Amino acid sequence: MSRYAAMFARGEGVFGAFVMLGDPGIAESAAILDELVAGGADMIEVGIPFSDPIADGPVIQAAAVRALEAGTTPGACFALLRDFRARHPEVPVGILTYANLVLARGRDAFYRAAREAGVDSVLVADVPVDEADPFVAAAHAWGVDPVLIAAANTTADRLRWIARLGAGYTYCVARAGVTGADEAVRFDHGAMLAALREAAAPPSVFGFGIARPDHVRAALDAGAAGVISGSAIVDQVGRGEPVRAFVESMKMATRSLCTAGTR
Repeated sequence: MSRYAAMFARGEGVFGAFVMLGDPGIAESAAILDELVAGGADMIEVGIPFSDPIADGPVIQAAAVRALEAGTTPGACFALLRDFRARHPEVPVGILTYANLVLARGRDAFYRAAREAGVDSVLVADVPVDEADPFVAAAHAWGVDPVLIAAANTTADRLRWIARLGAGYTYCVARAGVTGADEAVRFDHGAMLAALREAAAPPSVFGFGIARPDHVRAALDAGAAGVISGSAIVDQVGRGEPVRAFVESMKMATRSLCTAGTR
C-alpha cells in the first residue's frame, strides 16, 4: 500500500501542510518540516523555489524569493527531502512545481531524483491535462504519483481525463486565482466532487485559501477527503513564527469532525 493510500485508509480527514523548501534557509527549512510533522500534518507538500511561480500568490512568491536568495537549488531541495524521508519514513511527501524546473533537469532525471529522495507525488501546476501525458509517463516510470488539478469549472470530460491520469490524490482548487490565505472560502463544488467520485478519481483534497480551522471543517463537510494549507503557514515562516501550534489547530479540526460524526 502506498503512503497516500495508507493515510486515506485511516478514515479521518487529512490535513496537508505546504512550505517552500529553503525558506528562509536550508537548515531552517529542515527544522520547519519536522515542526509540521510534530504538529500533526498527515501529508507534506513542498515547493521548489522558482522565479516565475504563476499559480502562487504574493506570500508564496516572496518565500520563493527568500529561498533563492539563500542559495537554494533543486539539488539542495532533493537533498532536504532525502533527509526528511530518513527521519519520517511514513509521511507522504509531494512536490508542487512548474514545468520549467522539470524540463530544465529533464523529465526522467527529475522524476528519478524525486523517487530517490523518497517523494511520493509530483504536481506540475502549469501543465494542463491536455499536455500531461509525457509527465505522467515519466512519473509512472519512476514510481511517482502524478497529481493533477481539478476546479469547479472543469468540464465533465476533463474531470474524467484527470481521474484517469491522476494518482495519489486529486488537487481541487477551492477558488479561482492564485494561492493565498482567504478570510472566506466557499465550497460549492458538489458537482465536481460527485463527478470525480463517479470517475473513480484519487481522493479529492482542497487547496488555495485554506487558512482557518473552519475552512477545514467546511471542506470536509462538502465531501473532500482532506485539505492543504500553504499561504497561512508560509506567512508565519516569513515572519519567523513557529508553525506547530497552527498545524495542531488545523489538524484538530479534522479530528473534531470525526468525533462529532458529521462526515
